[in-house]
Amino acid sequence: MSQKKIAIIGSGFAGLAGASVLAQAKLDVHVFEKNESIGGRARQFKNQGFSFDMGPSWYWMPDVFDRFFERFGKSTTDYFELKKLDPGFQVIFNDSETLKIPGEYQELLQLFEDIESGAADKLEKFMSEAKYKYEVGVNDLVYQPGLSILELLRPDLMKGVFRLQVFSSFSNHVKKYFKDPRLISLMEFPILFLGAMPKDTPALYSLMNYAGLKIGTFYPMGGFGKLIDAMESIALEQGVQFHSNEAVNGFNFEAKTITHLTSRKTNYKFDAIMASADYHHVEQKLLPKELRNYTESYWEKRVFAPSSLLFYLGVNKKIAKLLHHNLFFDEDLTPHAEDIYLNKRWPKKPLFYVCCPSKTDNTVAPEGSENIFILMPVAPGIEDTDEIRETYFKSLLKRLENYTNEAIEEHIVFKKSYCIKDFQQDYNAYKGNAYGLANTLMQTANLKPKMRNKKVKNLFYAGQLTVPGPGVPPSLISGQVAAKQIINYLNQKTI
Repeated sequence: MSQKKIAIIGSGFAGLAGASVLAQAKLDVHVFEKNESIGGRARQFKNQGFSFDMGPSWYWMPDVFDRFFERFGKSTTDYFELKKLDPGFQVIFNDSETLKIPGEYQELLQLFEDIESGAADKLEKFMSEAKYKYEVGVNDLVYQPGLSILELLRPDLMKGVFRLQVFSSFSNHVKKYFKDPRLISLMEFPILFLGAMPKDTPALYSLMNYAGLKIGTFYPMGGFGKLIDAMESIALEQGVQFHSNEAVNGFNFEAKTITHLTSRKTNYKFDAIMASADYHHVEQKLLPKELRNYTESYWEKRVFAPSSLLFYLGVNKKIAKLLHHNLFFDEDLTPHAEDIYLNKRWPKKPLFYVCCPSKTDNTVAPEGSENIFILMPVAPGIEDTDEIRETYFKSLLKRLENYTNEAIEEHIVFKKSYCIKDFQQDYNAYKGNAYGLANTLMQTANLKPKMRNKKVKNLFYAGQLTVPGPGVPPSLISGQVAAKQIINYLNQKTI
């Protein structure tokens, strides 16, 4: 029997993970990437001695990465050094009041107690619940394909269904434990990565607090590009072939089965397809209407996680008060969240995030310089112009300078902005979204867009718009789960 050929569209975390799993199963795997370099949103670029990660910067849930590398008899230490950050990050409030979040949990307990009497004991109870959710959610539920509600009706899961708190509000859950607004802000901040307002996010996602505050925040030395390099190496070792700078334009069909994939260069015959590119783009641009899982109106009604306004800055001086991760909560979260999800407009008083990896890694900036990445969440699909970007740049930079009490703008030697139009251009991202679908109750688990096309027998989806959801670890898992579905499909065909 000839070797089965599998095409993967997109080379982000989901595509790379899926490619390696499929190739390990002795399949002939080809990855098609529209851009010149692989990695999707986790690409890197270099300029004037600075090395910038374009997207992800928080390395949480290291066990998810470890589990992936172990599938291939490898360890992350075979490819890069993983450093635990201490402090993990800092949160800047009004009047430059700052909370530095310790990397060690016992120190975190003391910090909570210093802020609010009795909060240490309450954090212990909160984390005990969050640990259960993490162990069940991250080690079990997220590896389910989300194709049937029966996946959730197993006796072992039903026993603890109430402990998972799928139907409770995350915001209400946090406020049961803590009263101080600084602690509430700290506990709610990971929800920004899930793309929904805390009141609309299931309390299940307190597992993110366990990941970030109990397990800790890490950094792969050299940046997230090192993780992409490692995953590419594993894929190549398994025999995966990469076709970069080769966008996919469409498919040929026979009896509701894809027979060929058409790229900008040629036409290829394949036995199955994994689409880890933007789900909406694949359906609306590459499939005829009668073979789509979802209509355009379906996507219009989805709640999307934010897009982002990003600035990559090379600064020819050191900035003393910055840590590796800096969260500016010097404005109220609620109005900013409402501008994203309800008003769908540019925020009037935004929160923002500053990453300065040169505090940890001297390879990402010239000596005596800082590598700075500024991110402000914005509503997807809104107007994006150079003038708007520059207005916000001036505003955010002024707040950054006020906090650091240092002149920064005059020391900027490199500057690049990135926003909605760029996400659309580079990733075909629906409305220029950065993180995929928001993890609201009605868009969790089996209620997300399905991993398998219901009308095309050999088309499967992976990535942040299907299960398990947005973020680097979920995308890494998504590719593995989709690969397993393809293997099952091929095995059934040969029976």
